[in-house]
Amino acid sequence: MRWWIAGRSVHALLLTTLGGLAGLAVAIATAWTLTEPSKRSIGSRFSDQERLLDLSLTALRACVGTDNLQPEPDSTPHQLLATLASVTGSLVPAVLLGIVLIKMFTVRPLVWRAKASVSLATMSSSPVFADAHRGSQLAVIAVRFYQHIANVDIMDARAEAHLRFLEESPRRDGLLALYKQRLKVVGEDGRLCDERIWCVVEQQAPFTLWIPVGAAVGTLPLTSLQGKDLRGLRGVRILVRFTARAAGTGMELNDERWFSLDDGNLELGQFVPVKPDLDLPVAAWEGWPEFDGLRPEAPTRPAS
Repeated sequence: MRWWIAGRSVHALLLTTLGGLAGLAVAIATAWTLTEPSKRSIGSRFSDQERLLDLSLTALRACVGTDNLQPEPDSTPHQLLATLASVTGSLVPAVLLGIVLIKMFTVRPLVWRAKASVSLATMSSSPVFADAHRGSQLAVIAVRFYQHIANVDIMDARAEAHLRFLEESPRRDGLLALYKQRLKVVGEDGRLCDERIWCVVEQQAPFTLWIPVGAAVGTLPLTSLQGKDLRGLRGVRILVRFTARAAGTGMELNDERWFSLDDGNLELGQFVPVKPDLDLPVAAWEGWPEFDGLRPEAPTRPAS
């Protein structure tokens, strides 16, 4: 439950909690109406919509601990329903406090660009890598993200990429096997390596992880990646994992993002760059409003 709470936004948690309490209140009001000692028919009881609404709201207030249901002294069902509402009302503040504490100590340090972009290798921001592929049609995948926590300096930032897919087992028994393959990425010096390391990090400045495709790309989805033929494979996804340390505290920051190759997580074109300006705070750099956009200038996509 703790990990489920940690993975959801505050808005989603509040709406889920409120919706659950409202549903419980309606259920209590319905059961209360069915079991009330009255000579009226069931249909006439439920036809009084104003009374049902008032009873539901009273039950909701009882479930959050601000009101109480008043059961009939000799009605066991009403006594049970009032007890259920009262117990729920005593637990809700503790649950809400637990959610607040979990969210306070859950650190998601990164904001990821919605999609990874596929462009020519010459469009890479690494001069060595771009010059080495000048004139070629080889493509590269660009994964962008930035550290959004203000007033937190990070150090020893690292990012790596892995390919995951389902393929027929080598036993030829008709079963699928799950495979994982580490992908090469473009290092700081422009050479291919297992992980990209940023030794110096500007606070809240964007990162770009370049993953060479190893082939030209004309259309999506990708048919091959770094020598692996992806045609006919199932569940093909790319995992990008980020780790770093908070300067001054030694606390480790980590995050990861999955990109599926068959559901629109990739797009052809070069992303809109964020232009650094050391005379301005990072949040004022040009390009932030189009962080998820693509540049319209040609060439925006690699040719096949």
